[in-house]
Order: sequence, then structure tokens, then C-alpha cells
Amino acid sequence: MVAVFDTAFHQSIPKERYIYPIPYEYYKKYGIRKYGAHGTSHEYVAHRVAEIMGKDIKDLKIVNCHLGQGASVCAIQNGKSVETSMGLTPLGGIPMGTRSGDLDPSVVTYLMKKENLTPQEMEDILNKKSGVYGMSRGVSVDFRDIENEALAGGTHAQMALDIYHYLTASYVAKCAVAMGGIDVLTFTAGVGEKGPISRKAICDQLEFFGVKIDDEKNKIRGEEVEISAEDSKVKVYVVPTNEELMIARGLRDVLSNP
Repeated sequence: MVAVFDTAFHQSIPKERYIYPIPYEYYKKYGIRKYGAHGTSHEYVAHRVAEIMGKDIKDLKIVNCHLGQGASVCAIQNGKSVETSMGLTPLGGIPMGTRSGDLDPSVVTYLMKKENLTPQEMEDILNKKSGVYGMSRGVSVDFRDIENEALAGGTHAQMALDIYHYLTASYVAKCAVAMGGIDVLTFTAGVGEKGPISRKAICDQLEFFGVKIDDEKNKIRGEEVEISAEDSKVKVYVVPTNEELMIARGLRDVLSNP
């Protein structure tokens, strides 16, 4: 039996970026640290965009936004993950469809006391009732429905999207800091591949970084294409992910080196 771990790609993240600022003994005793997720997707997109550009991946500083019901942002330098948004579990990082993403830890204990919640009930709220779904007051777990509600004047739906876009852009900036710059920004997964509204909202907040997209090119959905404007200092691409291919390649490598 051969297993391919979705966290494996992130094992190259430096220790100062995966250790949490809590007593070190908990890392030693329980392995509490950042592990990340979506590794197969981030790895595939990074290699694919380098191939599209005709560049050596080791010469590129790439930030990939895997945006779907689950979502994470990853910095890839020299072909390796050096920072990512998800943490110990896939609950951490940027807000998602129903997951909260990062928040002040005191929110958890405060709500547990106020609402008399068990740890499992609190975990269910953070995993299944939060994110854009919770912020929009339960409009939908589907980003298309939330966008339609916002366009129709739904203030909570618009607020949920605004927060989602801001926090995603903020993590792209954090990833750029981790690499000392950014050459390429990529979007993948459901929202990343098929969400021109979200792509534009995120990129517009990164214009000071030299990110600028072509609004006409950005209209595409689900296609592999460059959407950056001609004068953009950072190349921007939509690259449909192919996690199955990366898993197959990983199995091939293992089986060819018994």
C-alpha cells in the first residue's frame, strides 16, 4: 500500500514559520505545528505555470491561491513550499465556504462559556457554520449564490465577500514577504478557476505590489490562461488544478524506486 499525503509538499517550510507561539513543549509532546494542506494542488500549479511560461521553476517566486470550499494560499520558491495559510488542520488560514479560518483564540473560549458549548459543538460551528456561509447569515455554501445575493443588494453577502477577498489578498502579501517578492500569482480550484469577481477583487487590493489584471481576459471560467495586464509587474494566471496527476506521478516515483 502506498499513501500520498496532502501535507507532504509543505515539509520544506522553515521552522520559524511552522512553530506556533505557544509553549514549545506542546510541539514536542503532541506535534502541534503548521502542516498545511492542498499540497498536491499547489505543487501541480507551480510546476504547470513554470512550464507555461517557459521558465525554470527554481527561478520563480510563485504565490498560488487554491480557492474552493476549502481554500489555502501557498508561497513557492525554488519549487518548494516556504509558507502556507492552513495550519495544524484545514480549519486554519483564510475564510472558506463554511470554515472560519484564523481568528483570535479567545473567541473560542468566550463562545464556549457564553453558549455552554462542548469542544465538539464549538468545532462543528467553526468547521460547518462559519466562513462565508456564516458571515452571510446562511445564504449558501456556494460562492455563486453569495455573489448573486450581493449583486441583488444583500449587505451580509457583500460583507462576507469583502472580508474573504481582503483576507485572501492579505495572505498573498504575507507569502510575498516570505519570499522577498513575487513573480507570479496563480488562481486554481472552484472559485479560483471560475470566479472572475473574486479574482478581480483580490488582485485590485494587490495593485501596489505590481499586480494588475486585464478585465477582459479575466472573464474566463475554468480555462488555463494568463489574465495579467500588459503592464503588470507580476504575471497572473488561472491554472486548473490536477491533483490526480500529481498523485499518479508520486506513485510512479515511489514504484520506480522500490
